[in-house]
Amino acid sequence: MPSFKSYFLEKVIKLSVKRVMGKQMLDVGIEERRQKLDAASKRLKMPKNSIVESIHIEGMYAEWISLPDSLNDKVILYLHGGGYEYCSVQTHRTLAAGIGKAAGVKVLLPEYRLAPEHPFPAAIEDAVRVYRWLLEEGYQASNIIVAGDSAGGGLSLAAALVLRDQNGPLPAGIVCLSPWVDLTSSGESYETNRSLDPYLNVEGVWKVAREYAGGESLDHPLISPVFADLTGLPPLLIQVGNHEILQSDAELLAAHARKAGVDVSFKVWDGMWHVWQMSGDFLPEARNAIQEIGAFVKRIINRM
Repeated sequence: MPSFKSYFLEKVIKLSVKRVMGKQMLDVGIEERRQKLDAASKRLKMPKNSIVESIHIEGMYAEWISLPDSLNDKVILYLHGGGYEYCSVQTHRTLAAGIGKAAGVKVLLPEYRLAPEHPFPAAIEDAVRVYRWLLEEGYQASNIIVAGDSAGGGLSLAAALVLRDQNGPLPAGIVCLSPWVDLTSSGESYETNRSLDPYLNVEGVWKVAREYAGGESLDHPLISPVFADLTGLPPLLIQVGNHEILQSDAELLAAHARKAGVDVSFKVWDGMWHVWQMSGDFLPEARNAIQEIGAFVKRIINRM
């Protein structure tokens, strides 16, 4: 049963999103919208004693996030969500840090190129480039977990598919939080959860899907990984809430991955919305979900 705090927070989110996505927000350009999202995320608190190091990877801005006791030879490559058009290290630094703390490892959080200025496959190219950079820096593939939320979840899978098809070393595991992996919006939850989802709306999702895809079909396997052959991918953890329009994306992904022989850990969280894990310490369900991610990472990289 969802916690009392979740009921309260979901109502606050609905009111906040309605205000943010009002006419005033829509009248400004995409860069100003991105800046507003960055500014709104500044109130989020990092775990105590967090260490943040800014770096550039072949011109791409990124941050190393760790704690004093983080294992330095193991890493989570975290790919932020935002519909391939929004968000940054600023919006996702706290979530990435919380996951890194639970897993006991460092996190690398890059700012990949965004659509519509840089449509498919720019984000995938950047994600693969950062992963290969980690290998060049001496990290073993068996000590790398690739994780992401929403579009970042789809991006994590697409990058792994590219690496597989190029016969490159695959990460030890993949973590997908509320993954956006069916940009055709074919799942039933786009209708059944339409009135429940406090964050996303079907029309908005469709718009950014077309802008990201550019001239490619939305069912391209690297744009919508639910249509890909998932054979050979590493163990996969999927979390989704049953108040999300993307619930079907996660369910289809889990089913297709299992059919392809992938080791899948999948859970639908009752009463939860899109990427509720960002609510951090305030929300019991967020704390529990992040601890589940940490346990998965520890198991996969043999730390337990």
